[in-house]
Amino acid sequence: MNGPQPVVLVTGASGFVGRHLVPALAHVGWSVRRAVRSPEGAGDEVVIKSIGPETDWQAALEGVDAVIHLAARVHHKHEEHAVQLYRNVNIAGTLHLARSAATAGVRQFIFVSTVLVHGRSNEGRAPFSEHDVLTPRGLYGMSKAAAEAGLRTLARDTDMKITVIRPPLVYGAGAKGNFALLTRAISAGLPLPFAAINNQRAFLAVQNLSAFILHRLSHPDPASNFEIFLVADTEQVSTPEFIRRLAAASGKNARLFGMSPRLLSTLLNVMGRQDTHDSLIGSLELNISKALATGWRPQVSIDEGLRHALSDQDA
Repeated sequence: MNGPQPVVLVTGASGFVGRHLVPALAHVGWSVRRAVRSPEGAGDEVVIKSIGPETDWQAALEGVDAVIHLAARVHHKHEEHAVQLYRNVNIAGTLHLARSAATAGVRQFIFVSTVLVHGRSNEGRAPFSEHDVLTPRGLYGMSKAAAEAGLRTLARDTDMKITVIRPPLVYGAGAKGNFALLTRAISAGLPLPFAAINNQRAFLAVQNLSAFILHRLSHPDPASNFEIFLVADTEQVSTPEFIRRLAAASGKNARLFGMSPRLLSTLLNVMGRQDTHDSLIGSLELNISKALATGWRPQVSIDEGLRHALSDQDA
C-alpha cells in the first residue's frame, strides 16, 4: 500500500477467525485496531465490553478507514430463552455499529454473516447462491439474516460500501465446534459412523476466508454500495471424505464404519445433537462463482488447509 497506513477496526479480533485475520491484515499494510472485551496489551486495541444498540463506538472509529465485523452471539445453551440476546448483539448491535461507522466517515464495512441464512441443507436442490430466497433456521441464522436486511437498507442512505460474506463451516487452528470434535475423535482413534453418508458439503479454510476479506478491502465495487458473497474452498466433498483427509493430515487412518443415515440421524437427534446432524449428514453445496468473478482465488486447497490447521495448532 502507498501513502499513510489505512486503519481497520476488527471486532471479534480475539476469536478464532480474528486471530488469523489480524496478522494477515498487518502483513499487507493495514494498521489494525482490535476491538476486545478486556485489555490484552497487544498493539492498538479498544475495549468494548459488550456489543449492542447502545455501545459507544466513537473512540474506536476515530480515523478508521474500514470495519470488519466478526463478533457475534453464536451459541447459547438455552437458545429458546435468548431471543433478546441475539437481537441485541447480532441485529441491533451490528446495525448500530454500521450506522456509527457511516457517521464517522468509514469507507468500507465488511460483515461476516453465515451460510445458515439459507437454511441448513440444499438436499435435492441446486447449490445455494446469493440470489436465493433466504430460509434461515435457528435464532443465529435468523438474526444474521435480519442484520443483512438492515445493512442493505442502510447502504441505500450512505456512501459506505458494505460487503456481506456468508461462509460455511470455517476450519483452521483454534476452530471449535464440529471441527474440533472431529479432530479429537480422530486423534483418539475413535470409530466414526459416517462411512455410509453420501453428501456434498462446502468447507472454508480460515486462510481462504482471510484472503477474500483482504481482496475485498483492496477491490471494492465502484458501482455498488452493497454486495453479498458466498465463499468456500474450491473443492466441495462428502463428510466421510473430509474426515479421511483430516485423518491423513494428522498422520492417522480414519476409522469409519457404516450406519444408515436414517438411524444415525435418529441417534443424533435423541442425543440432542441436531447441530451435528445438520452439519455432517445433509448436503450443503455453494455456488461461489460470484466470489471467483471478483478475481479472488482460494489460497489453499482442503488438504493444505487441514495440514495448516493441525500443524499451527501444535506449534
